[in-house]
Amino acid sequence: MTPDPALTGDLPVRDALPALAEALDGDGAAVLVAPPGSGKTTLVPLWLADRLDGRVIVAEPRRVAVRAAARRMAHLTGTPVGDLVGYRHRGETRAGPRTRVEVVTTGVLVRMLQRDPELPGVAAVVIDECHERHLDTDLAIAFTADVRANLRPELRLLATSATAQAERLATVLGGAPIVTAHVAPHPLTLKWRPPGRVLDAPHGLRVDPRFLDHVATVVRDAWDEETGSILVFLPGAGEIEAVRRRLPGIPAAILHGGRSDQDEALRPSARRVVLASAVAESSLTVPGVSVVVDAGLARVPRVDHARGLGSLATVRVSQAAADQRAGRAGREGPGTAYRCWDEGERLAAFPEPEIAVADLTAFALELACWGEPTGAGLALPDPPPAAALDVATGVLSALGAVDGDRVTPRGRAIAAVGAHPRLARALLDGAPHVGGERAAGIVAVLSGDHRGSDDLAALWRSVRTDPAWRAESRRLRAAVSDHPRGPLSDDLAAGLVTGLAYPERIARARGGAYLMTGGTAAELAPGTALTGAAWLAVADAARQPGHRNARVRLAAVIDEATAREAHGPPVTTSAVTWDGDVTARETTRLGAIVLSEKPLRNPDPALVAAALAEGLAKEGLGLLGWDADSRGVRDRLAFLHAVLGEPWPDVSDAALLARAAEWLGPELARARRRGDLAAVRPGQALRRLPPWPEAGRFEELAPERIEVPTGSRIRLDYTDPGAPVLAVKVQEVFGWTATPRVAGGRVPVVLHLLSPAGRPAAVTGDLASFWGEGYRQVRAQLRGRYPRHPWPEDPANAEPTRRAKPRGT
Repeated sequence: MTPDPALTGDLPVRDALPALAEALDGDGAAVLVAPPGSGKTTLVPLWLADRLDGRVIVAEPRRVAVRAAARRMAHLTGTPVGDLVGYRHRGETRAGPRTRVEVVTTGVLVRMLQRDPELPGVAAVVIDECHERHLDTDLAIAFTADVRANLRPELRLLATSATAQAERLATVLGGAPIVTAHVAPHPLTLKWRPPGRVLDAPHGLRVDPRFLDHVATVVRDAWDEETGSILVFLPGAGEIEAVRRRLPGIPAAILHGGRSDQDEALRPSARRVVLASAVAESSLTVPGVSVVVDAGLARVPRVDHARGLGSLATVRVSQAAADQRAGRAGREGPGTAYRCWDEGERLAAFPEPEIAVADLTAFALELACWGEPTGAGLALPDPPPAAALDVATGVLSALGAVDGDRVTPRGRAIAAVGAHPRLARALLDGAPHVGGERAAGIVAVLSGDHRGSDDLAALWRSVRTDPAWRAESRRLRAAVSDHPRGPLSDDLAAGLVTGLAYPERIARARGGAYLMTGGTAAELAPGTALTGAAWLAVADAARQPGHRNARVRLAAVIDEATAREAHGPPVTTSAVTWDGDVTARETTRLGAIVLSEKPLRNPDPALVAAALAEGLAKEGLGLLGWDADSRGVRDRLAFLHAVLGEPWPDVSDAALLARAAEWLGPELARARRRGDLAAVRPGQALRRLPPWPEAGRFEELAPERIEVPTGSRIRLDYTDPGAPVLAVKVQEVFGWTATPRVAGGRVPVVLHLLSPAGRPAAVTGDLASFWGEGYRQVRAQLRGRYPRHPWPEDPANAEPTRRAKPRGT
């Protein structure tokens, strides 16, 4: 396995091999920090294979890097790919019994660990480009570290990174030593080419076309100013194609994850422009490149957990990634990097780890299959956010993949498919309806990065000659039993499988937009072929900042029957609500979508009572028939609550509404509509509020009326809960020597003493004092006006009367 020295040259990582050997022999694990082009991806695995008995597994984050690394190592050893050096990724394997170094994607390594954690025959695992912090990379690190700690302490583990952010990795690996390969870099010239005017900031998936014009201009300038091939970094496939169209006459190759011919960009060629996404930041060497043009943008995943929508956002590149990109110009000699932003612009130091922003459904399933559903017992570089993990676990539970903290047999079957759990479920459940071959083909489209149409069925037809789609389709087909082709058309089959994957995104036309079963509103792009469809199964939708509705990016036209089949049976509910009056309806829904609605006959009385209580809560107690007696009972209870406190009840509006079912229950049970509430006289109902034995003393403590010396029973006014008022004519209280009291003698009644004509004459809370002083003044003022009424000089000992003296006496 020793590489040909003539081919490896003086790779900088050679000088770090003694320190790396010491670290691995002593601790069994290490972190290697080495820049791109130093040989960490190719020379180190071959060196390990020479030192150890057993295979060396090298895990890369991307398939194109897997193939490139394997081909480079095979070339260094003078053997064909698949012999001493092989590779494996989803959909393709080139390895055999003689293979000593096998390059795999991190996802394949995770599956290998899940199938057999002991990794029989494997002597070392190298996890490359750990700084990129993909979810599968985090899992591969955590699972391999767990295997070393509990099953195979002799297994060597090497984590490599192209940046200096290695301390976190070393800590995760139990304090593993850090070995750094020092490289004398080739001279690199930075040229800053910001746009001449302020363009729209990146958001969502949108990149201002004027900015792409600027990038193309910078590329043309670099082509004229420099020699050597040019590597252009753009955020995604759409921008790559847009810039390619803006470069007529310049030979161009394309390198991004969705291209089936991406390997062509890595082969030696005459001078050209290579338009690439982030796949070219590390692990790959594009031959002949001495110039980099960096648009300064990156595309990262984002998840709207509230709406269940995943999307990609265009953001500013981090400083670490910008340095990585610029370094690609200096791998083979002096280079130049053009940066399409202002030199003074400050960038984030490092990119966000995927675990902080991505959909964690597949990640959570892997944790559950490993037996650590929260990840708490694993050496993860960062813990998963609790809210995102809860959402992911909820999805898995709905799929039947987990039961509480345990993975189910169905969950293991879903995980074994090697696709996102939603897509794996769609494959397994869709195959019996549409046939295994069609289900696999549709899922292959859904799992790929295919673009060009928002019509899924049309897209499916267009990719059937694509080698990448065909390979993925074959791989998925092998994961399901043999099911014959179902009776559905291809269009409906695409919709059914999509709906099984995303049942909450089944959508029905509503006005000028669509309502999804999950409750999210969505709209179509102008001019789409999907316009006019009554039902859609939405595979991809994203809600961009500043937009009310999500935008449908990929969907299939379906009918209602297919929608029901994919979502599950609709639910019929009876609802009795308050809408100014009691409204009873029977509603059939598919999630948030209303399929039918009709009036409900003979609704449940309990639901009617709840709707009436809702009406009271919305419109207030004024819906009830408050007569004078009812208001009086309420005022008396309010008085006792104010004076004596609990258990005498609070009868404020808020308190009464909160306890409506308690004190008004029988009345609500008999009522059926708003008018029935108006007929309720709530006074008697209020008497239910005080507990026994206090309720038995209500009349004693807060009497409705008081008997005065003439025998008249006069109503007390409790409007002011602190001072009950008795309005009575002066002559009727002659003979009273003390002010009457209520609340068990605690509160004196305020006497409003009236003239014979019923007009106020005096107010007192101390009748004895009034007789001694105030009465004389009242007598002097009124006896001339009312001569037929008695005005004795000693009212405390006079005879009370309700009548005037007969005329002439």
